Amino acid sequence: MNIDRHAQLKALHLYGMAAAWSEWRAESSAQQKPVMPEVWLDRLIIAEQADRQARSLNYQLKAARFPHHRDLIHFDWSETPLEQSRIEQLATASFMDQAHNLILVGGTGTGKTHLATALAVSAIHQGKRIRFYNAVDLVNQLDKEKQLGKAGNLAKQLILIDAVILDELGYLPFPESGGALLFHLISQLYEKTSLIITTNLNFAEWVQVFGDAKMTTALLDRITHHCDILETGNDSYRFKQRKKAIEK
Repeated sequence: MNIDRHAQLKALHLYGMAAAWSEWRAESSAQQKPVMPEVWLDRLIIAEQADRQARSLNYQLKAARFPHHRDLIHFDWSETPLEQSRIEQLATASFMDQAHNLILVGGTGTGKTHLATALAVSAIHQGKRIRFYNAVDLVNQLDKEKQLGKAGNLAKQLILIDAVILDELGYLPFPESGGALLFHLISQLYEKTSLIITTNLNFAEWVQVFGDAKMTTALLDRITHHCDILETGNDSYRFKQRKKAIEK
């Protein structure tokens, strides 16, 4: 009776072992040398561990919902005033262990979203869980949640992850009451989940987004309590690249 062990392993969702079993069988047939059971068992276990790690990584990258994949390898350090060593230290994701925050401030096209995403991708490779939001989209989701009588559900989910990216804060106006909804969410995440915020506004201009001076002051007090602030400058990298292309 022939036993299809490859099929059995797949049926048990041991996909790494199944792939390694097929490879090992092919190699064994070619070499025609006996192999100790411990040797191939170790190989199967290692293959399964590697497969599960890869699957978990892919899942977390998809769950983060980045609009585009970005990494530090493809970041042009010659076009930023930031120190590479400082960014690489942040890429260790150690700031997330204490739920510290990160704010990237600068003009359009200065690499804020690229850096935020690249740091988050690096964190995911180190086992962290991340969620990316455009600021306006997040406010709309909070508003819809409130209308459905489910206010607070999203906050409960986000408290369980390591960092939330809030992208393009200040680029577009919020719906009415949106500032208060976002203030409430950030207050709930305070010292529980890291925030990575990209914005084109200096702190004095945040009141334009949240509408109320006292609420804005209280919000900034929470966000900046444990926080790194990076200024990416105001010269658009994309504009400079287009200008160079035209000059050529």
